[in-house]
Amino acid sequence: MSNEEGTVTAVDTLVKIIRDEIEYARMCNQIKSQLDYQTGMVEAKREGRAEGHAEKALEIARKMKNAGRPLSEIMEFTGLPRESIDR
Repeated sequence: MSNEEGTVTAVDTLVKIIRDEIEYARMCNQIKSQLDYQTGMVEAKREGRAEGHAEKALEIARKMKNAGRPLSEIMEFTGLPRESIDR
């Protein structure tokens, strides 16, 4: 094999390696994007649940307040601070 043939073979090999690295980087970015999306969806669900629990606690607090229950009891059963109940 001549030097020129060796150089061509080396360049071809290098081009293949670079293409493989580019494909690998593309796949990693795609996987990262999917994971970021899924993480965002999980966080959104958790926030939605937390908001739902807070709304339910406020609803219970209002009913207890309207029923004449003491503020200390409302705070104990709902876990809400006085400021939230007084609104």
